[in-house]
Amino acid sequence: EGLVVSPADGRVSQVTTAPPPHELGLGTTPMLRISIFMCGFDCHVNRSPVSGRVEKILYQPGKFFNADLDKASLDNERNSVVISAAGTRIAVVQIAGLIARRIVCYVRETQPLGVGERFGMIRFGSRLDVYLPEGTPSMVAVGQTALAGETVLADLRAGDEGRGFRAG
Repeated sequence: EGLVVSPADGRVSQVTTAPPPHELGLGTTPMLRISIFMCGFDCHVNRSPVSGRVEKILYQPGKFFNADLDKASLDNERNSVVISAAGTRIAVVQIAGLIARRIVCYVRETQPLGVGERFGMIRFGSRLDVYLPEGTPSMVAVGQTALAGETVLADLRAGDEGRGFRAG
């Protein structure tokens, strides 16, 4: 409970703070953003990083820049899933890359998701961004290899009793 796992196989390409895409309704306060880049050889099935309920799904058409570039988060075609989990909201954004021209989402709004459960896929050379509440410490580093449903990205409970999480 409270752990956030990687939604994709790939390489951690960014660990930064950034405002979430405005269309998600998560506000303008920068959140922890962990980006996982999937090269053509990685499995492109996407998994839920947390257990929770799908609150919102939003598809945004866009361009097809290299998904490893920072501007891909806002300019590329993407599909966003907002999940209510353990008293907070997180977002997982599927971002199409230069070659990838197809994003698939298997879930619907209000659907419950288990941690590691399949929720979609992207075709070839794409990226997933995970937006976590401000102050959540990252447990991964840039360049690290991540495995979908296994690699722990963050612990939502770490050092934050004020968000309603109980340690232990």
